[in-house]
Order: sequence, then C-alpha cells, then structure tokens
Amino acid sequence: MSHAYSKLKTLLSVFDGVPLLLIRLYLAPVLIQAGWSKVLGFTDTVAWFGNQEWGLGLPLPTLLVILTIGAELVGGVMILLGLFTRLVSIPLSFTMLVAMVTVHAANGWLAIADPSSWLADGTLLYDKSVMASADKLEMAKAILQEHGQYDWLTQSGKFVILNNGIEFAATYFLMLLVLLFYGGGKYVSVDYLLSRQKPAQ
Repeated sequence: MSHAYSKLKTLLSVFDGVPLLLIRLYLAPVLIQAGWSKVLGFTDTVAWFGNQEWGLGLPLPTLLVILTIGAELVGGVMILLGLFTRLVSIPLSFTMLVAMVTVHAANGWLAIADPSSWLADGTLLYDKSVMASADKLEMAKAILQEHGQYDWLTQSGKFVILNNGIEFAATYFLMLLVLLFYGGGKYVSVDYLLSRQKPAQ
C-alpha cells in the first residue's frame, strides 16, 4: 500500500504545475478586467475611493486608484505569464485584503444573497440582510412578471440580489497566497524557464 502511494506521489509530482497554471489562468482575467474597469471609470473610481459619505473615504484616493490599477493590470498580466509570480502576489494579496475590509466585510460572507445558504441561515453564520432578501426578490419578480417582459428579461439567467460580501475577494486572496508560497509552477511559467537557465560561466 505504501509503495503504491509513493508511486502515486511521484506521478502527481510530474503534474504539480498544473493546479498552479489553472489558478493563474483563473485569476489573471479577473484581475486584468478589474484594473481595466477602473481605467475606464477612473474619475468615478477616484470619487468613490475618496468620498466620506457614499464611498470608501480613503486618503489620497487618486494615488490609491493608480496603485490599484497598476497592481491589477500589470499584476494580472504577470500572473498570466507566471513572471515574478511570488513577488507580484504580495501587492495583489494586499489589494484583496483592503477590498475585503473596506468594501465587502460589512456585507458578510456571501457575494450573492442566498437565504438557503448555511452561511446565512444560522447553521454556520447568520446574515439578517441576506435572510430578508428572499421576500424582496419575490416581490421584484412579481412586479416584473406583471409589468415587464419577464421571459425576455430572464433569458440570460435568473434574477438575484447582489449581497457583495467578502466571498469572492477572500477566494482570490487564498489563491494568491498559494501562488505566493508555491510560485507559478513548472513548465508553463516564465519563472520556471528563468530558473532553468544555466548561469554564465
């Protein structure tokens, strides 16, 4: 049994770069899109970062937006390539932590309001706002069914209520931690190719 397990570990080690590649391919488009969206809405993003009443109320909002865009756009491309993966994971992890604390934490865990979730119904966590969303969603559906083209409106998917909790940001943070500790992976990362270069004699 131990021999078979040892052979399995040896076999899996050949492919241990694959999960890291998949994490990079998953994360990179998310990060690049987030950065690009901030570029397109730069003025509004700066206003949201800095406004005390309806925004985040952060100091030096223009500088913070520029740094965030740099981390997400440049960092996303570097994650995609597997270039300096560990290094670039540090500012990106910090960005996710800041997003979790300043943007999402007040809304609990769930990104989408789902009153049937164990993370809202009191089984593991209780989220009053999420539990109250069921009646609101049903009322919205009833209004749309009576006064709107409901079948057309739902052709692209069913209606949900965005809860905007920390779920996605926390997931990205954990994925970035994996990249921080394990790097870009074997074979299909620039980091790996650089590590294979022989030093000049």
